[in-house]
Amino acid sequence: MLTIGQLAAYAGVTVRAVRHYHAKGLLPEPERDHSGYRRYSAGAVVELIRIRTLAEAGVPLARVRELLHADADEFATATAEIDERLRAEIEQRQRHRERIAHLAAGDNLSLPPEVVEFLDHLRALGVDERIVEVERDGWIPLAAHSPEKVPTLMARKREQLTHPPLIDFYLTLSQSLDQTDSDPTLIRLVDAMAAYLTQLADQHGEDYISGTIEPPLADLLDTLASDTAPPIRRLVELLGERGWTGWTELQRTDPRPTRTANLVDG
Repeated sequence: MLTIGQLAAYAGVTVRAVRHYHAKGLLPEPERDHSGYRRYSAGAVVELIRIRTLAEAGVPLARVRELLHADADEFATATAEIDERLRAEIEQRQRHRERIAHLAAGDNLSLPPEVVEFLDHLRALGVDERIVEVERDGWIPLAAHSPEKVPTLMARKREQLTHPPLIDFYLTLSQSLDQTDSDPTLIRLVDAMAAYLTQLADQHGEDYISGTIEPPLADLLDTLASDTAPPIRRLVELLGERGWTGWTELQRTDPRPTRTANLVDG
């Protein structure tokens, strides 16, 4: 006859595990002998090893008792079900690992590769990191809410970023972040941006600039932008005075010609 410590040692578990299996009703708990100790038979070692093996295989303890007393067909069916559950858990954990890897990869978090490439391009141009953050924070909810729109919008962004006026806008905007509301650089920036937008609308139509993002989402993205870079609020106000409203979804409110300026000259 074996003590609980000997039983645990032979089965390769801890005494605490034996007591846990007792509490769960998986392993019968013998009566105490005349000395007040519980003594286990050799058969208890076999039973305990079977319990341990099933538990280590991922079988929920609630089902271990069922499998211990199942016939061959019942055992095969139950283990197939458990194997399928484990397979699904493994796939889920793999997805979690991929997301954790994204967390360590900066802009890769929740962003499609083409957006990450665009952000890196802005950095290579010398755009202030605060402006890059505005762009990044806007693309994250957009990609989550409307992933089907990202390829078209990003293709348009890449094409527009070949325009010298837009490149100059990004660079001048970076310089304007720390300026006062009345700084001449900021005024020239808004004049040039309004002229550029008008030129695009006249050449390609206003849908080329706006009309692709739902108003509630556009409002959210505008709020993100102004919270990340507060001077954007003033830029939006100044653009409004020049016939354009919004930030994420710019719309022309005044069809009259806009005062022209050149970002390069400014």
